[in-house]
Amino acid sequence: MAEGDNRSTNLLAAETASLEEQLQGWGEVMLMADKVLRWERAWFPPAIMGVVSLVFLTIYYLDPSVLSGVSCFVMFLCLADYLVPILAPRIFGSNKWTTEQQQRFHEICSNLVKTRRRAVGWWKRLFTLKEEKPKMYFMTMIISLAAVAWVGQQVHNLLLTYLIVIFFLLLPGLNQHGIISKYIGMAKREINKLLKQKEKKNE
Repeated sequence: MAEGDNRSTNLLAAETASLEEQLQGWGEVMLMADKVLRWERAWFPPAIMGVVSLVFLTIYYLDPSVLSGVSCFVMFLCLADYLVPILAPRIFGSNKWTTEQQQRFHEICSNLVKTRRRAVGWWKRLFTLKEEKPKMYFMTMIISLAAVAWVGQQVHNLLLTYLIVIFFLLLPGLNQHGIISKYIGMAKREINKLLKQKEKKNE
């Protein structure tokens, strides 16, 4: 058991080191984005919502086709991948890179590796469910996809995408400030109250 844990820890460290090397040119940008997503300043949440809203309003106004939208998005990613490693050190100053910043960059990369592992783990569980319980797998997939299709039919595609993007961009800050855990705790307390009231009525 201990050997398995050590092997997993060593593999995680190796994957993290590899990702750090790949993203070294993005270090300053990632640290800045990390500060924004964790709401280190009070005006960061409205700034996130404002920027995202402006982007989606522009998309709504231009109304590009799917092919044009995908092409522009990929083109933007290519430009960013080329320009960010060149411009970031000049803008932020790589000579100001401190031990604390390096440690935070390491933590970000480690979290990204863990998130990727969780996603792969869920994907593998899905295929395991397909092999072991095919009926449950197909029923779950059909019901889930039907629900998603129904929501997509009721809500405009662009609005739905906007809400999803806003949610995921605000999620790190909500977690950092304990807002999600606070409301989950409130929901649990209300559910427990309802269950206790139901038990008393049954008695």
